[in-house]
Amino acid sequence: MSERSENAAPSNRPAAWWGELNRYHWFVLIVAALGWLFDCLDQQLFNIARVPAMRQLLGTSDMRIVTEYGGYATSIFLMGWAAGGLGFGILGDRIGRAKTMLITILIYSLCTGLSALSVGFWDFAFYRFLTGLGVGGEFAVGVALVAEVMPARARPHALGLLQALSTVGNVSAALVGMSLGYLEQKGVIGHVHSWRIMFVIGAVPAFLAIFIRRRLKEPERWQAVAATGSRDAKLGSYRELFGNPRWRKHAIIGFLLAFAGVVGLWGILFFSIDLIRSVLRKTFEAQGLAPAIVAGKLNLWAGIASITINIGAFFGLYGFSRVAERIGRRPAFAIAFVLAMFSTAFGFWFLKDFSDIFWMTPIMGFCQFALFAGYAIYFPELFPTHLRSTGVSFCYNVGRFLAALGPLTLGLLTSKVFKDYPEPLRYAGLTLCGVFLIGLITLPFAPETRGKGLPDDECE
Repeated sequence: MSERSENAAPSNRPAAWWGELNRYHWFVLIVAALGWLFDCLDQQLFNIARVPAMRQLLGTSDMRIVTEYGGYATSIFLMGWAAGGLGFGILGDRIGRAKTMLITILIYSLCTGLSALSVGFWDFAFYRFLTGLGVGGEFAVGVALVAEVMPARARPHALGLLQALSTVGNVSAALVGMSLGYLEQKGVIGHVHSWRIMFVIGAVPAFLAIFIRRRLKEPERWQAVAATGSRDAKLGSYRELFGNPRWRKHAIIGFLLAFAGVVGLWGILFFSIDLIRSVLRKTFEAQGLAPAIVAGKLNLWAGIASITINIGAFFGLYGFSRVAERIGRRPAFAIAFVLAMFSTAFGFWFLKDFSDIFWMTPIMGFCQFALFAGYAIYFPELFPTHLRSTGVSFCYNVGRFLAALGPLTLGLLTSKVFKDYPEPLRYAGLTLCGVFLIGLITLPFAPETRGKGLPDDECE
């Protein structure tokens, strides 16, 4: 079946974008969505398990120390994510999107399982680094695969849906956390072991990955370039990416856009769960509850908070694709950066009660996650086929490499700069919200790609 012929506009054009998809298009979208969904499952299991893991592995209940080392662990994970993304981005252009995606899923699944065997902070951090290698590589090859297979009109909507469905993985992680929290409260499992069980569950996608990859083909667009070359251009070459002024400019712009969003998500929003734990711990301990009951309740509420964040995230992710297609990529990004900055600052400053979880966290999730639909839609439109996976990986993962400073900075702000404040995490999160200004400052230099096809290798 020819993907090129499938991408041709039919004479009787369907009203809805999904009407242009055939069975294989849907298969590719589902497979890529599952890969990214399980990737996000792993990320969120880590966010939920981070505090109890640090408390046990460090042997302390001091939240300043727990937050500080939780920031270190998160930064190490993000550095692995960035390194894996850069390496597998090149591999995706050289050996193919489908093959590389399978490798990355196996790595992040199996190494997540290894995290359950940790006996101290440093081996835990090492396992998280290895997990990050696989997690970082999956995104670029997944979006490149979908972008190259989908019909042109359906492409931005399919990529937005791909990102939106990642929230299913996030919610699944939250449900896992809530279920284990319930079992802790009932005394079925010990409160010191639930975080290990979470990481064992995170290893399950490895088995499904092997099954679903058997029918997946490489995109015809990539096969043609791999077979004939593109004006003797080298597949997956950073030298060529930065040797061409156009692609170099696009790579730097994409990197700055991603940097702002990734710091906001991993350096601020995901730590809102830690803020919620800190707020609710005081309430539960004031009630005189036993430590095991407190731990179980905190896991339960951390799961609820993760679900509410991701309910907002789903609508933000899919909503961005609709807005970007209607008014353009740059205006959509501008709106999202402004909303992300103000909603996150508001949430960190005013979240103080159970009821706040149900409306503040969905708003933060909607505004911050919307940016990530933009990355999935926009980055593949910036690069030609022979550099697409490499270019997307550079934007997303070098941005993530430097964004590892976000959690590290949050931890240091919490434990050093604002240590004498009653709730230092609030002030640290509020301070970091200024990072979204970097994205806004970058936008005037970004090319508008609305209504344009993917860059064609033969025309460059």
